[in-house]
Amino acid sequence: MSRLGRQAATGIDRVELAYLDRFLADHKTGGPALYALVRLSSAVALLDAPATAQVARLARGEQPLPAPTLAARLRFRSNPARAQAETAIRKLASTTLPVGFIGLLLQRLPPDCRYYNVGHSHLNTALFRALRRRGIRSSVLLHDVIPLDHPEYTRAGIPEVFARKLAAVAGGADRVIHTAQVTRQANEAQLRGFGPVPEAVVAPLGITVADPGSLHLPALDPARPYFVTVGTIEPRKNHMLLLDVWQALGAHLPEDRMPQLVIAGSRGWRNEAVFARLDAAPRHVIEAPGLDDAALSHLLINARALLFPSLAEGFGLPPLEARALGVPVFVSDLPVLRELLGDTAIYLGTSDVYSWSETIIRALSAGPHPDAAAAAYRETGMAAAGPEWDAHFKLVLSNDW
Repeated sequence: MSRLGRQAATGIDRVELAYLDRFLADHKTGGPALYALVRLSSAVALLDAPATAQVARLARGEQPLPAPTLAARLRFRSNPARAQAETAIRKLASTTLPVGFIGLLLQRLPPDCRYYNVGHSHLNTALFRALRRRGIRSSVLLHDVIPLDHPEYTRAGIPEVFARKLAAVAGGADRVIHTAQVTRQANEAQLRGFGPVPEAVVAPLGITVADPGSLHLPALDPARPYFVTVGTIEPRKNHMLLLDVWQALGAHLPEDRMPQLVIAGSRGWRNEAVFARLDAAPRHVIEAPGLDDAALSHLLINARALLFPSLAEGFGLPPLEARALGVPVFVSDLPVLRELLGDTAIYLGTSDVYSWSETIIRALSAGPHPDAAAAAYRETGMAAAGPEWDAHFKLVLSNDW
């Protein structure tokens, strides 16, 4: 909930919204009671189903966030969106108690509740102990363990914080949800270092493709083809490779054949060398931060290909979403991407500038992509079949979970 008010949804944001939608739909059609536990700056809030539905609307930008209270403004001087989000949650909450009284808050819930945590937040030993005392079984969706497997890609202090969260999951969660078999292997290898490995279910995430919209698009040269890469500009996403590729293309191709590279993502962390190159305004490279889902779909459907040279992934939503739109995808050769994309992608080395350059040149020579799925989308507005949320929830919610 700390991300309420932010313009562009992350992959984890999308998953949280998908779970909210599913549980709200089940509740509306006579399913179980629904509550949300929201960790605030110094408290935990309990929301009933109508309040939870309101949070979903706020998260999608369907309704404006309220003006922040004075206390919220003072606490979050440098983060106005967080001040608004905290104000909204406190207004919607049926009960708010200090963090140390989480057990009392859980007493207000029916004893046969199930707890789902799908956002890597509010994972601590005290919470899991309180859940077990109340007899509430817990499921945690563990997206990846990249902060521990690859601490060099994360911000300072994140690996230590993540290790504490993983220790809490190993010691307290009843079940862990994994998004791929490869991801499960990596997750459980780390979990074993903290305690017993909880029960597991592997359930690939669903894909929801937004209808293309032409508002809020970056300024592009309409005479030039373009390629898109999606993701925060941080070390793991390997933007340096693409900048090297565009430099190589500039040295090889005549000016009138030079394509554009659209970087759909905001600047992140520990990437000063990439930021410096972007600040130098390389030709035909366009930064496009903060795009909404409709603008991103529009960019993808008209791109020659999605470029995804990531160095590590737990799942990889962008290439799956691109494939659902019928857009060719050129991705790094990671086991998890091979598991999820199969033979529908072109796999390239994460440091192989030559192969990426040659693949892009071939795509330029081939002209606009003739993918049948893309043509069908343009004619019918319907994306091709991809992983579905119904299939995900059939796995996650089966066997009395």
